[in-house]
Amino acid sequence: MDLQMRMQQGTLARSRVRPLQFVPFTARGPAKQLNAVNVAACKCSSARLVVVSTTAPQQQRAAVALRASASGNNNTAEQLSLPDASVSVVLLAGGVGKRMGASIPKQYLELKGQAIATYSLLMFGAMREVGEVVIVCDPSWRYIFEQHFSKLPQGVQVKWAQPGAERQDSVFNGLQQVSPDAAVVAVHDSARPLVTPADATQCMLDGFVVGAAVLGVPVKPTIKEVTADNMVEKTLNRAKLWEVQTPQCIRPDLLQEGFRLVKEKGLEVTDDVSIIEAMGLPVKITKGSYTNIKVTTPDDMSVAEKFLQEQQQQQQQQQQQ
Repeated sequence: MDLQMRMQQGTLARSRVRPLQFVPFTARGPAKQLNAVNVAACKCSSARLVVVSTTAPQQQRAAVALRASASGNNNTAEQLSLPDASVSVVLLAGGVGKRMGASIPKQYLELKGQAIATYSLLMFGAMREVGEVVIVCDPSWRYIFEQHFSKLPQGVQVKWAQPGAERQDSVFNGLQQVSPDAAVVAVHDSARPLVTPADATQCMLDGFVVGAAVLGVPVKPTIKEVTADNMVEKTLNRAKLWEVQTPQCIRPDLLQEGFRLVKEKGLEVTDDVSIIEAMGLPVKITKGSYTNIKVTTPDDMSVAEKFLQEQQQQQQQQQQQ
């Protein structure tokens, strides 16, 4: 049955969703941050400081979400941050790319001398929050990624997973390879080579705090709902419409539970956070950038090249300062 219909009918029983166990988070910055949470104990190690709270999980996440979003998307020293190597990235690179009309899948076409999919591999691999990248691709294309392994920081693990018949099958296969210690799973389309570390970091944090988050941008054009014969039914309120992107960042326990419901109910989803919505749980939109486009058509390639050149120029200017 269609996912949206089931969401409207409310047929997904919340009773099947197990209570969520709050995963301890890392507090960085001044010690006064620790007083903001009802702390029962602190466990210290050489790698990180973990705060264990006795507050009820839902209340706890809500309180942390309020503090974490108090200053918008700009990370500051006063904000919470994820521990090093606590995020597992599931990089989807198994698509065929029929709309591109190329002889090879679009994610393996070269963008300024480098395969599109490898931009995401290197960007996520360089983030301190990322401990592993699970690449979902056909084995025949693994060599594309292996050529760039030497550029990854030491300690970043790379795993492989087989693509499935549909996107949700590929995500599920990748999820099975994720470390049990991961605090967040970040699912990303490899055909989006221009996501920035800043946007990805904030989405990961929002996903950890809320349970699920997805990068998105407010839609610019007017959107109309039409009938089957292209007659306008109504104009949608643009102020409430967002175009979602990736990564989509979800707590692993929620995503695993969501896939159990998907399998049980026979649902078809094209969007990872839709699974969480169907469970009746909140999903946050993390404001991203309009440059984080998905390269799908030949026209997208020329746009991506322009955006990439601008990004590289900005990086050079920052390095010179």
